Amino acid sequence: MPETPKNIDYNQLLQKIETWSEELGFQQLGVSDIDLSKHEKYLNNWLDAGFHGEMNYMFKHGSKRSHPEELVDNTCRVISVRMDYMPPDCELSDAVLANPEQGFISRYALGRDYHKVMRKRLQKLSEKINNMIGDFGFRVFVDSAPVLEKALAEKSGLGWIGKHTNLINQKAGSWFFLGEIYTDLPLPVSQNQPQAESETTETAQNHCGTCTSCIDICPTKAIVAPYKVDARRCISYLTIELHGSIPVEFRKAIGNRIYGCDDCQLCCPWNRFSQHTVEPDFFARHPLDAPALTDLFRWDEKTFLKNTEGSAIRRIGYQSWLRNIAVALGNAPTSEKIIQVLEEKKRGLVEAGNDMVLEHIDWALAEQLGSLQ
Repeated sequence: MPETPKNIDYNQLLQKIETWSEELGFQQLGVSDIDLSKHEKYLNNWLDAGFHGEMNYMFKHGSKRSHPEELVDNTCRVISVRMDYMPPDCELSDAVLANPEQGFISRYALGRDYHKVMRKRLQKLSEKINNMIGDFGFRVFVDSAPVLEKALAEKSGLGWIGKHTNLINQKAGSWFFLGEIYTDLPLPVSQNQPQAESETTETAQNHCGTCTSCIDICPTKAIVAPYKVDARRCISYLTIELHGSIPVEFRKAIGNRIYGCDDCQLCCPWNRFSQHTVEPDFFARHPLDAPALTDLFRWDEKTFLKNTEGSAIRRIGYQSWLRNIAVALGNAPTSEKIIQVLEEKKRGLVEAGNDMVLEHIDWALAEQLGSLQ
């Protein structure tokens, strides 16, 4: 990082940054220090329990995740922002989940890849700061490095970590993305930081109260305790992060969720205060808000890549996409059409020798054909 600029009125600078942030489309901005010692303890306990599954990136960077100054030299503050993402024009989630012949895609993934959108905005925000004060040390992150983004956002006053481990804002619910700027500028920290923290945070417990809706509704019982998620059971992990075979024990519970899962947010009472996004990049790409499973399963890889261009969905790859849809088709009501598309895809994949996808197709066919016996 370059040397920190001198003779700066940091209170005035922060006011400018907040104004620029709003102009760039962020709904809120906060500043925190870099002391994550209490969250580090929680992270280490979570890793020791093996709850991260195959997400080896969660521990391979050592203490850099909980020590921002180790990841980016001279960091003393973190600017955190949030941006709403719930599309205003998509089919209602409950309606899609209730239709087993349609595929449910987590609402954050219906539009353009948020990594790209937010990273560009944060870079522009950093450039505005640079234009005002000269060169300073910074680095931009959007879910792309060893960063404890929810812990930092909580410290900066953007919300609290709920029992489902997502960040909740009292006035905006939880349907938003997070991004950060690590910087060497000693900006004033936000005054509305949580006053106390437990293994995740006592403040979160105070706001969530006795509510256990997210724990009760989880299809795979992945929220094993308040503020504690076993990712190995989580549908978002199983359909996005897991690259191999989905354990048979979870396939029925997955239902028609083919990319992620929003159940713990859909039931959260605080989301009655959420706002639809006004960012066109996050508007739904139809018909992905309520797609027919059989139509999606007929996509070849070229079609998949074309229809998911610029989308976060593309990150899982074509094979995982087919795997997920095969499970959903197995969970759908018995249908000659579904059996036909499964058998068609199986014939094509046998020649390619894709054992992982074939195994899920065979499971789906057994579920479909078993219903006919």
